Amino acid sequence: MPQVSTDALHAALETVIDPEIRRPITELGMVGELTCDDEGRVAVTVLLTVAACPLKDTLTRDTTTALTAVEGVTDVAVTLGVMSDEQRAELKTRLRGGTAEREVPFAKPGSLTRVYAVASGKGGVGKSSVTANLAASLAGQGLSVGVVDADIYGFSIPRMLGVEHRPTQVDDMIMPPVSHGVKVISIGMFVPGNQPVVWRGPMLHRALQQFLADVFWGDLDVLLLDLPPGTGDIAISVAQLVPGAEILVVTTPQQAAAEVAERAGSIALQTHQRIVGVVENMSWLQLPDGSREEIFGSGGGREVAESLTRSVGADVPLLGQIPLDTRLRVGSDEGMPVVLGEPDAPAAAALRDIATGLAGRSRGLAGRSLGLSPVGR
Repeated sequence: MPQVSTDALHAALETVIDPEIRRPITELGMVGELTCDDEGRVAVTVLLTVAACPLKDTLTRDTTTALTAVEGVTDVAVTLGVMSDEQRAELKTRLRGGTAEREVPFAKPGSLTRVYAVASGKGGVGKSSVTANLAASLAGQGLSVGVVDADIYGFSIPRMLGVEHRPTQVDDMIMPPVSHGVKVISIGMFVPGNQPVVWRGPMLHRALQQFLADVFWGDLDVLLLDLPPGTGDIAISVAQLVPGAEILVVTTPQQAAAEVAERAGSIALQTHQRIVGVVENMSWLQLPDGSREEIFGSGGGREVAESLTRSVGADVPLLGQIPLDTRLRVGSDEGMPVVLGEPDAPAAAALRDIATGLAGRSRGLAGRSLGLSPVGR
């Protein structure tokens, strides 16, 4: 029987990815004692960040599978331990890039994450379903994506994305659950049952700040913020906490909705944010004979885009029009975004096109140092 080397065992453990942090357990300091006897029996201790880790069974299974694949290993015994306070502190410092202080990573000058604040003037236009499907589509294209359900009073993103686990808290750091490849955080994950959230402005600001600073997001390509309708406290807080966030306006073709959506977009004039574009939802209903029934009228999305272009003095494009589709609603209720569950549906195709356009944009450079030095005369 070949002798099993410690290097081979460590190499195998490097393939085991923590399902919450999305990094190898060897890199996170989660591997404790590791031994192998002459008969090829391996014993390893995996240190959980917290004792109540919801994915301990996944870690045990993946560790067992990885070590069993090593030549010469005949048996694997995984013991679960818990990190000490010192080990957790070291992990938090490592995840925060060497600093123990809390900060909003997306507001740092070196951040390359594209932050899109999905806004609407009024409720009921499908803003959250658009957010959930764009996130799932972007993740499906290979991007690292996160979603903050910033609609504190009307949270719905966890259901729409089918989130099954609560966040894990490592002291003051929160590990967001992952669903369909998207990292998600929402106040709904901390509220028992379906209780309402009754908070005033300062508490809303603090909640959003915690979602941005205390959650370990990792290196995201895109962060989507599902804002509440209107131009209230959360919209202002986003501008303060993440000045580089770009606004994506969702409206319907109805003229009344379009007028309200213009106001939501025009907040960019006061906050000095860029508007990435307008999405028109519920644009038409496809009839069996192939014709279209424009139930909510037509032209609202284009009107909003043109009006905002005039207001901000920069091009605000109409990014896409999403038809009415019962499969979009069903997918949202069942936690399976239509872009994944029914990819051939007209609504899925429209959402995928919008996501592709957003994915094709380069990662942000605003505020980054370009390494240039002034030249004296």
